[in-house]
Amino acid sequence: QVELVESGGGLAQAGGSLTLSCAASGIAIMSNYMSWYRQAPGKQREWVATISPGTTALADSVKGRFTGSRDNGKNTVYLQMNNLKPEDTGVYICTVYGTNYWGKGTQVTVSS
Repeated sequence: QVELVESGGGLAQAGGSLTLSCAASGIAIMSNYMSWYRQAPGKQREWVATISPGTTALADSVKGRFTGSRDNGKNTVYLQMNNLKPEDTGVYICTVYGTNYWGKGTQVTVSS
């Protein structure tokens, strides 16, 4: 059974930083692309990043501020978020790219 558990969310001030983690079980992340999405209240789910074994693709809205990484030994992917903006507020959810495996998400709130 595949399980994805996000953590690391919280409250941050604009300009601050947070690091999100997505710990996977039942699936080896080293064999998969992993993606992050976010969903703000009243808005559609938005793609944020896809972390492949060699690189990270980022949405234009977060380029230069967010970076993705993975630790295959811990079977965990990370999203380092710097210079946070209020518009980054939302529930951040990780998924195995191309599958229906989704975590439950972690809340990020950025105050101005």
